[in-house]
Amino acid sequence: MKSYFVYILKCSDNSYYTGFTNNLERRLQEHHSGRNKDCYTFDKRPIELMWFETFNDVLDAIAIEKKIKGWTRIKKEALIAEDWDKLVLFSKNYTEFGKPQP
Repeated sequence: MKSYFVYILKCSDNSYYTGFTNNLERRLQEHHSGRNKDCYTFDKRPIELMWFETFNDVLDAIAIEKKIKGWTRIKKEALIAEDWDKLVLFSKNYTEFGKPQP
C-alpha cells in the first residue's frame, strides 16, 4: 500500500511551510538542497521538520494539506505541539467566540 505524507516545516525566517509528498525523506532532501529555486523554502533555508502525518489515501492527504495551509500560525503551532484543547479553541469562529489568546 502506498503512503502519502502531509508535513509542516519551520523555515529560517520563522515562517511555516505546509507540503504534501509520497516520499518524505526525498522531499526533505529536496528542500534542504535547494533543488528548486522557485520553491517557497529556497531562500528560507535551513528548514526544520516540525510535524508530519501519514495517509494511505492520496485524496485525504491532499485535503488535509489544503486545510492546514488555510490555518492561522497559532493553530499550526497547536497541531505541532499536539495541544488538542488549543487546536479546538483556535478552530472556533471568532465572531461567535472572540479572538483566542495564544
